[in-house]
Amino acid sequence: METSGRARIAREWIIFAICLGLGGHIVLGLILHAPELWSWSDAGVRGLFVGLSVYVLVQLIRSLWWVIKGRIRTGPGDRQRPVW
Repeated sequence: METSGRARIAREWIIFAICLGLGGHIVLGLILHAPELWSWSDAGVRGLFVGLSVYVLVQLIRSLWWVIKGRIRTGPGDRQRPVW
């Protein structure tokens, strides 16, 4: 099933937004559970950096998944089949 360009872009933006939200929640959890180690003054910047780190990690996992499942395209419309 071929997806359109708009659907791909929308999917990537959704993944990006979820990762940023998850990064914010991680930082919020760190601040609430260890306020002596994490200050509120840098919460926004830390949330952004943690969110971007989560996004990079998710993209690496997705890339590995594509390689393992053999879904990397070899040509226009061609898909490589798994070896096993």
